Amino acid sequence: MSFKIVIPARYASSRLPGKPLLDIAGKPMIQHVYERACESDADTVIIATDDQRIADAATRFGADVCMTADHHRSGTDRLAEVAQNRGFADEDIVINVQGDEPCLPALLINQVAADLAQHPQADMASLFSRIKQEKQVFDPNVVKVVMDGNGYALYFSRAPIPWMRDHFNTDSTLPPELPHYRHIGLYGYRAAFLKHYSELTPCLLETEESLEQLRALFHGKKIHMTEALISAGHGVDTEADLLAVREILAE
Repeated sequence: MSFKIVIPARYASSRLPGKPLLDIAGKPMIQHVYERACESDADTVIIATDDQRIADAATRFGADVCMTADHHRSGTDRLAEVAQNRGFADEDIVINVQGDEPCLPALLINQVAADLAQHPQADMASLFSRIKQEKQVFDPNVVKVVMDGNGYALYFSRAPIPWMRDHFNTDSTLPPELPHYRHIGLYGYRAAFLKHYSELTPCLLETEESLEQLRALFHGKKIHMTEALISAGHGVDTEADLLAVREILAE
């Protein structure tokens, strides 16, 4: 099975400006992400950016770079431009590897590509893992997902979902009878859907939660979820994350 990877990378970040270029163990973060992507079974790996500083850095370490417009609302919109510019075939599977996941195992990239290929009725594919720490349920930086009985996403939120009315009012521990799941921000699509997604009207849910996948759900699209085979590693959303990842990769 063949697939392509596109890594969207933008310089502007409200919490960590210039995030893709932050140094981690002697390399810019985007280089670590690119190297993890190249360890997968993908036949193509492209960095998509609207910033010349990121493009120059990526070119120096040998990456294929696609310059994109600076008006995109989400990484998925940026991927849609790449798919069009590079002439991807409608049936091509394209994986969106976030540019702030320097520890992401290649195995999970392969897993998302395979899951989408196995579910032709799905518009998108992504991953989840079980939440085991109570504080993560209430952490807005940890995106939660609830699914139907066939593994399709019902909703994603930064809020605690599902909310256990009779339990969380008195206790913040996680009872085993109702598991909570963390969404891992790794997406698979077919190139034809990317074009369609970019034409969908952005919705209020997407804007207020700052979660691009909610645009797809709002318009009735299907996102198939599967449990990650291994840990996704540590992403970088905050300064504390950056320090933790620097320590991990320095080893």
